[in-house]
Amino acid sequence: MKKNVVVLAEAASDIERGIDFYNAIEDGVGLYFRDSIIADLRRLGLYFGEHRIHLGYFRALSSKFPYAIYYRDKDGTRQVVAVLDLRRSPDWIREQLTER
Repeated sequence: MKKNVVVLAEAASDIERGIDFYNAIEDGVGLYFRDSIIADLRRLGLYFGEHRIHLGYFRALSSKFPYAIYYRDKDGTRQVVAVLDLRRSPDWIREQLTER
């Protein structure tokens, strides 16, 4: 059964930063990144809760980019909390997730 997934504002900002990063490398790659992440988010509706827990959140890996989607089920709402670049330091990732 497919479930609705809510992308929180901070996670949406993470995606925007990723779009900007990839567009700075080559025009149009940011749109490909966005489309890829959106496809990954849609799959969460089917596979929500089937990923391993990492730092207190479920973690799904992006299918095409070195990003992880961190999510949770809070009071019956399926929430994407962060979409983070896995090339960043583990301490930075831990800090981001602790703040959210």
